Amino acid sequence: MIINSVRKLIITLSFIIIFPLVQRQWFNLYLFNLNNFTFYSFLYYISGMIFPVVISYNSLSFFTYYKFNYQKIDNKKIINGKLLLTLFCLSLISLSYLVTHYLYLNLDIATYLFNSESNNLLNSSYTQLYIFLFISFSLILKKTRIIIKKLTLITFILSSLLIWYSQINNIFIGDKYLINEYLNVTNINYINVSYLLLIDISYYFWAFVSYKNNLSDWIMPVPLKSDIFFILKIIIFYFFIMLYYSILG
Repeated sequence: MIINSVRKLIITLSFIIIFPLVQRQWFNLYLFNLNNFTFYSFLYYISGMIFPVVISYNSLSFFTYYKFNYQKIDNKKIINGKLLLTLFCLSLISLSYLVTHYLYLNLDIATYLFNSESNNLLNSSYTQLYIFLFISFSLILKKTRIIIKKLTLITFILSSLLIWYSQINNIFIGDKYLINEYLNVTNINYINVSYLLLIDISYYFWAFVSYKNNLSDWIMPVPLKSDIFFILKIIIFYFFIMLYYSILG
């Protein structure tokens, strides 16, 4: 078991380190033939899609369909009443806001890159509020919650491709990220991955709070150490993704 885990870790690290170096070589060969579309140009263009798909696949496979080990609930280790209401509101509102903001952010970037005219209807505060409420309601139901998660991952892939397109064509889109006014991050992929990291952590909290009959019974067990430790697993996964983008540059 340990040997297999170590082997997987070595293979993952090797891929994360080697693949961006290969991409940079494809980019150098691409620069030699800017006026002609070559095989290396194709490889470089298509390589920008590989990691976003891998990230989304892993997020969907490992950070979406949660099953928590609930044993018989100890009355001394439960959360209910006002505390549960507070956790319910915080987890649902934060996740709904992150998803809504992320969708609109990438819609704004796509509009900026491919269409100079903004859509006033989509930019309306009322429209954003309706979308926020729709997403909030959808997150309460398990089936529609998974659809929202899939929609978020599709948005992440499209966002990564928009960033890839802007980098290839030397188009600056950093000013579209409000947080970048304070951090001044040169690699926009860090911000894009951070959004998905926050969404996955918030989704995990919401999945725990709304698991099975928690909301209908209005009672929830206190999280175990293993439940809290799983958040570290999510963070480690995205740390490796950050490492990949730092090597890619």
